[in-house]
Amino acid sequence: MADGGESLVGDLVDWIEIPSVTGEEGDYGDALARRLAAAGFAVERQEVQPGRCNLLARAGVPRLVFCTHLDTVPPFFGSRLDADFVHGRGSCDAKGQAAVMLEAGRRLLAEGEERIGFLFTVGEEVDSIGAAHADAALAEPWAPRWVVIGEPTDNRFVRGHKGIYAATLRARGVAGHSSQDCGPSAVHELVRCTHGLLGESWGEHPVFGRGTLNLGEITGGVAPNVVAESASAKLLVRTVEEPERIAARINRHLGEQVTLDDGGYAAYAPVEFHVPDGAQGDVVAFGTDAPHMPRWGTPLLFGPGSIRDAHTAHEKVSRRELEESVAQHVRVARELLAHG
Repeated sequence: MADGGESLVGDLVDWIEIPSVTGEEGDYGDALARRLAAAGFAVERQEVQPGRCNLLARAGVPRLVFCTHLDTVPPFFGSRLDADFVHGRGSCDAKGQAAVMLEAGRRLLAEGEERIGFLFTVGEEVDSIGAAHADAALAEPWAPRWVVIGEPTDNRFVRGHKGIYAATLRARGVAGHSSQDCGPSAVHELVRCTHGLLGESWGEHPVFGRGTLNLGEITGGVAPNVVAESASAKLLVRTVEEPERIAARINRHLGEQVTLDDGGYAAYAPVEFHVPDGAQGDVVAFGTDAPHMPRWGTPLLFGPGSIRDAHTAHEKVSRRELEESVAQHVRVARELLAHG
C-alpha cells in the first residue's frame, strides 16, 4: 500500500484507541481537530450540551460538506490489524468514515479546492442531537449545497433509507384479585391494542418497499392471580410514509385505556439521497443523521465497510476499501463542485 494508505490506516488505528461511546465524544473530537488543523483547515467547536461539541472545519466557503458522527455504540474495544482489515470499535461505524473523509479533503485542498468543509456530530447512535443542533445553528460562511454522509455501505451509493417512528404504548387498569369481576386489566387492554397493530398495513412505497412494525419490549402486571394495573409496550415502525400517517394508524387501535407516548423522539419520514449518474443506488433499512439536517444541502450516502459488521464484536473495515473510498470521495466532490 502506498504511503498515503499507511497514513490513512495509522490515523484510523489511533482514533479507534480513543473511546468515544455516545456522551463521551470529547477526546476523539479533540484528536480529529488536531489532525484537521494540521491539514490546513480552520476548526471550530459547536457546543451541543455541556461538555459535548460538534466539530466543524473548513477551507474557504463550504459548498460541499463531508459529514459523519463522532460517537460509537458500547462497549469500547481497541484496534487489531491483519493483512486485510482494521478491526476495532468504530472501525467502520464511523471512524473509518472520518479517516477517509479527512484524507479526501486533504487531497482536494492540495489541488486548490477550498469549497469543502467537515461536520462531525455527537449523538447519532442515540438521538442525532448533534445533527439537529447543527441544522438549527447553520450560519455564514457555511453555505453547503451538498452533504456527503458517511456510513458503512460497502462503498455503494444509497438511494434512500426508511424513516423511523418510535413510541411507547401505555395501558392503565384497575388492580384486583383475579377471582373477582374487576378490572379492566391493563395487560388485556394492551394485548387487544397490539393485536390490532400487528394486523395493520404500514404502507408501501415504490422505492422503499413496505413499512414494518416491531414490538420490541412488553412489560406489565405483577402476578398471574392479580389483575394488572399497568402495562406498556415499546414499538418501532420502519416507515415509508410521513410520521403523521403512522400516528393516525396507531391511534385507531388505542381504546380508552391505552395511550401513545412518543417520548419526544423526533420521528422522521423516509429519506432519498442523490445518486451520481450511472451509479446503482441501494435502499437500506438503517437510519442516519440525514433527516435531521435538511438545511445542509442535498445528501449523498456511502462509505467503506459493511453495516453487517457495525455494532458487533467483530467490527472491521477493509484496508483496500478505505483507500478506494478516498478516491471515490475525491471523485464525487470534484464532480459535484464542478456543477455547483
